[in-house]
This record gives sequence, structure tokens and C-alpha cells, in this order.
Amino acid sequence: MLAHNGIMILFTLLLALMASIMPMPLSIDTFRPDWVLVVLMYWSLALPNRVNVITAGVMGFLLDVLLGSILGIHAASMALAVFIVADNYQKIRNFSLWQQALIIGVLAALYHLLVFWLQRFLTDAVFLPSYLYPVLTTVILWPWAFLLLRKVRRHFKIS
Repeated sequence: MLAHNGIMILFTLLLALMASIMPMPLSIDTFRPDWVLVVLMYWSLALPNRVNVITAGVMGFLLDVLLGSILGIHAASMALAVFIVADNYQKIRNFSLWQQALIIGVLAALYHLLVFWLQRFLTDAVFLPSYLYPVLTTVILWPWAFLLLRKVRRHFKIS
């Protein structure tokens, strides 16, 4: 049963990776939500002993490879954001869904700023306000993703 549970968690993470690289029109691509971050944060809230900083680092490294960015930038940023969630999961669970969405939004903003700062340190990246647009869509996505992933977790009895 444990192997089945792990496969479903991995499947949701792989779907999030595919959604992160799926082609979109340029006009709305700047609003692409942080799919991998949202799924990682859900699983680290629901099962912090199974999905943790190491999982976030691996998924961030895969995202670095898929996006062609400097290796380790997304991995480090994602690991830090998931560490904060995993360290405070008992507190965050007690908030309402919309309060959780705001917390996830702050952590998504931290994630994007860390990615920018690391890129700025290593290259000549320039900050644009549009760089934080995905934070808005991530906040809007959180309640829907939370409810869907909770339904998946309960249906497949993932523990």
C-alpha cells in the first residue's frame, strides 16, 4: 500500500511539472501559476513526513532542467519555501482556506524573489513587476488545488 501511495504523490508532482512547461500564449504566460510549488506545499502540509525539503530540492532541480535555468536556483528557492511550510504545518493547517491562500501567496512571492536574487547574483537579470504576476494566480489557484488534492488523498487513502 505504501508503494501505491508514493506513486500517487509522484504522479501529482509529475503532472505539476508538465503543467509548468506546457506551452501557453505569451499574453498569459506571465501569469502562469507555480504548479510545482503549490503541489509540493499541499503535500508538505498534508504529509510533512513524506514530502519535505529533499522532495522540494529534487523537484526544483527537475524544474531547473526543464526550464533550462541555472541548476540549483529553483531547487534552493523551492526547498526554502517548503521548509517554511513543513516547519509550520500545524499552524498553517488551522487557518481557513483563504488565509492559507494568502500564506501560500507570501511564500510564492518569497520563492520568486529568491529565484530573482539568485539569478541577479549569477547573471545580469533585471527585476520587472511582471515577475510577481504568478503570485496572484497561485493565490487564486490554492483553494482549488487544495480541495482537489485533498480529494485525491482521501480517495486513494494516501497516508
